[in-house]
Amino acid sequence: MVTKTLSEYVEEHGQVKTGLALGISQTAISKALRHRRNIIVEVQQDGTICAREVKPFPSQKAAM
Repeated sequence: MVTKTLSEYVEEHGQVKTGLALGISQTAISKALRHRRNIIVEVQQDGTICAREVKPFPSQKAAM
């Protein structure tokens, strides 16, 4: 398994192909990149990919 940031993966494969491989739209990829979300793409040995977002815990938002 190889891990890359979303931006690294998109740089190699483009937004359209990345979106198709993850089952989401190109616009969703674009928005994630624009908002600098911390998304890690895992490339499996068979070539399939999955992505995970890393977020701080607990959330940094104020509790109500």
